[in-house]
Amino acid sequence: MLVAPQITVVKSKVAPHDPVPGVVIDYRAAHTRSYIGCPSVAILAPNRYVASHSFFGPGSDRGRSRVFGSGDGGKTWRQLAEVPHLSFSTLFMHREALYVMGVYKGHVGILRSADGGTTWTEPKDAKSGLLLTDKPPYHSAPVPVLEHRGRLWRAMEDRQAGGKWPYQFRAFMMSAPVDADLLAAASWTSSEPLASDPKWLDGELKGWLEGNAVATPEGDIVNILRVDSWEGGKAAVIRVGANGKTCSFDEKAGLIDFPGGAKKFTIRRDPEGGEYWSLVNWIDESTRQGRIAGLVRNNLVLVSSRDLRTWRIRRRVLSHPDPTRHGFQYVDWQFDGRDIIAVSRTSFDDGFGGAKNHHDANYFTFHRIVDFRSSTREE
Repeated sequence: MLVAPQITVVKSKVAPHDPVPGVVIDYRAAHTRSYIGCPSVAILAPNRYVASHSFFGPGSDRGRSRVFGSGDGGKTWRQLAEVPHLSFSTLFMHREALYVMGVYKGHVGILRSADGGTTWTEPKDAKSGLLLTDKPPYHSAPVPVLEHRGRLWRAMEDRQAGGKWPYQFRAFMMSAPVDADLLAAASWTSSEPLASDPKWLDGELKGWLEGNAVATPEGDIVNILRVDSWEGGKAAVIRVGANGKTCSFDEKAGLIDFPGGAKKFTIRRDPEGGEYWSLVNWIDESTRQGRIAGLVRNNLVLVSSRDLRTWRIRRRVLSHPDPTRHGFQYVDWQFDGRDIIAVSRTSFDDGFGGAKNHHDANYFTFHRIVDFRSSTREE
């Protein structure tokens, strides 16, 4: 069992953090060379949230995550735990228990908390949370864990395709029965892995990663992935067999227009009405400054689709004119009644020189999008 360190209160509005949008959950100054990564959020109960992030950078203990809790609807936060060896992870609730699933010591791992995130199980073997150990290091991000047709689904990647980032990634889907012991490796099925092809998009596709498990309007499972390319604005759709073991991809049908598709995104389906929503780093060409799409993260917009193929911008949520040292990225989020709650890996001014750059974030922030369904007009 992993036990939390002494709990500390994290102030949400303390100078010099006042200009930062949203509520500041955690902060790392750029001079530490330890940066905020992989934000995730889950809802425990009404107005009770739990959020996590990892660290990266030469000054960090890479593969370490912090867990925070809020009991007042996100207005204030306190640290609940610090979990070693964990990165690229997703918080999710299942059968009244809190789980976090991602990469643990390079392997695919899952941990469970029975007290809302203060203490966690420790993956030691195939019966206690080490799910895949044969092809490390694995890769992912805080992407959805989807419950659909009696199974839980989560996308992952290995690095067995060869070459450098992001050519190296092969996408696959993991799934388990909803009533299974999720800490047991035997409960989980993995699909065959698929590598991207550098000839796609007329040679502009550099790789795919950070996939989303999504159920289509027809009820099929697909893996919708970030596509790295210079221009951006594309996502890839891999079709997953009902047994969770097979995958297929067709270049013509599987590469879709998707705003902000060159950066990590999360897609979820609205339980009211069935529309699909996402928060994405759409590129405003007036502030792009000639940068490759993956390096433009200074605009966060709300988008929606009825069919997973045609997406439209519904609301600009966060924006800054400078793309070089400002970013609202890797946003994870949840539906919360009429609102959306979200957490961001945020690069912003801090009174001490700001973030190192758009990518190496100094803030972990919480945001609420009020009455999101009222965004009926493109902006």
